[in-house]
Amino acid sequence: MHDTTAEMTRLVSTTVHDLAEVVRLLAAGGIAAIPTETVYGLAADAANAEAVAKIYAAKGRPGFNPLIVHVADRAMAERYAPFCPLAERLAASFWPGPLTLVLPLAPEAPVCALVTAGLPTIALRVPAHPAMQAVVRGLGRGVAAPSANTSGRLSPTTAAHVLESLGGKVPIIVDGGRCAAGLESSIVAVDGDDLVLLRHGAIPLEALESAAGKPIAVAEEGAGISAPGMMLRHYAPKLPVRLFAQTANPQEFHIGFGTILGDRSLSRHGNLEEAAAGLFETLHAAETSGKAGIAVAPIPETGLGIAINDRLRRAARG
Repeated sequence: MHDTTAEMTRLVSTTVHDLAEVVRLLAAGGIAAIPTETVYGLAADAANAEAVAKIYAAKGRPGFNPLIVHVADRAMAERYAPFCPLAERLAASFWPGPLTLVLPLAPEAPVCALVTAGLPTIALRVPAHPAMQAVVRGLGRGVAAPSANTSGRLSPTTAAHVLESLGGKVPIIVDGGRCAAGLESSIVAVDGDDLVLLRHGAIPLEALESAAGKPIAVAEEGAGISAPGMMLRHYAPKLPVRLFAQTANPQEFHIGFGTILGDRSLSRHGNLEEAAAGLFETLHAAETSGKAGIAVAPIPETGLGIAINDRLRRAARG
């Protein structure tokens, strides 16, 4: 029998015409997958509870896991949360870009409780990608958009990844090519003078601390879930993952780094930015390789390597 499930999903381009259609879909309470500079996001109007519920349903996402709200600029962000001096400093340094700030929720914020998972805080980001920017500006308010994949699975960095994971569950995927950063945003909670890194991401901790002018505490693994990406098992392929693998057995797909070439290397030159950009794409390739498992070469625990290893540790938890 012919499978028409994936055919229920249309791929569109980033033209003004196609993005206007996406805006109309979101305004009417629909959902769509849209590229950002980090990964593809599954988007809905953040003020519409029924629309946001469609995100949870499509992803199979636990209801206790909050979502990031994408806003066009700092002015729009202030509708959702007050900004203390530290938050202002970080926003000025990294917006638009791959930084999510968790801030106190403003009393009249135009957001439904499903987005914040009932917490008194909200996660905000100003994306740099022109497609997501165009959709947010077209809608005129915040867009909730977790990664466009089945919950807990590999994050998507191409439209094909989204189609493989959510084909038939989302009506439209905007094909904007490969995501530039390829790694989710760094998430920092700001409460007055206190800063906590809730999720390692596309901005190294050292850069965040330099901009803030002070040290940033790092949330312990297993801490309460107050931001996306904090579940202990997350970003997981269907195959078992073995870390710190200098070599691999014949049944494993070997992901290399630096001098360890493997079946496919994250970066033969040992470049952590290149490794981060290609991480999920390489894991997708390993998952569909026909092998029984995945072995990953050691990655240095410095700079972006910290975020890469965070994703790999969560992927490896069985």
